[in-house]
Amino acid sequence: MEEVTLVPNNSLITDTPEEGRQLAVKMARLIIKMTQPDPEKRDKLRGVYASDAMMLIAVGQTVATEYATVAAANNYWRT
Repeated sequence: MEEVTLVPNNSLITDTPEEGRQLAVKMARLIIKMTQPDPEKRDKLRGVYASDAMMLIAVGQTVATEYATVAAANNYWRT
């Protein structure tokens, strides 16, 4: 199995909240890739969750959790 780096560049530090949000989305996508490493299976499942409101809400919750982690690491971008 291919090793997946879950924290890009080994850092949660970003310059702006927007960059932090983008990092959170990337981290959420990476955990999906690690959980289901077969790209063909992921592609097949995409149609299932794309039509399921509860699964889409769960994706949003996952990104929100990752974003909270990134925001805390960045002291909520307060200096």
